[in-house]
Amino acid sequence: MKSANINLLNGMYVEHFKNGSVSCEGEFVNGEKSGEWKYYLVNGNLKAIGRFEHGKMIGDWKWYRENGELMQTGSFDADEQKTGKWTRYQENGKKYDEGEFVAGKKVGEWHVYDKTGKLAKTSKHKAP
Repeated sequence: MKSANINLLNGMYVEHFKNGSVSCEGEFVNGEKSGEWKYYLVNGNLKAIGRFEHGKMIGDWKWYRENGELMQTGSFDADEQKTGKWTRYQENGKKYDEGEFVAGKKVGEWHVYDKTGKLAKTSKHKAP
């Protein structure tokens, strides 16, 4: 029989890289990530920000590149699957692609852009 872990993490949590800079910060509730969490790169810039419920990623998330530029945005459902509109960006800040997810699968019309931000390709995906 497995014994219950009585040392579950609770409260604010901060983890550091070897160089002392913050690698992530957020809150634990009964051993599970909860609320807003921030993840950082070694250079101190924000890498990702989003929310957790019961230890699972949920809602809107944003990821950033080392130079601080937005890399992608998207959302997760209660099962931690991609849902809703997702957009990825090129290193120059222009859109790379965008489209919708349902239960972790691409659906509907997706657009892919060239380096200048002009629409280069459109593809259609059936609902799961």
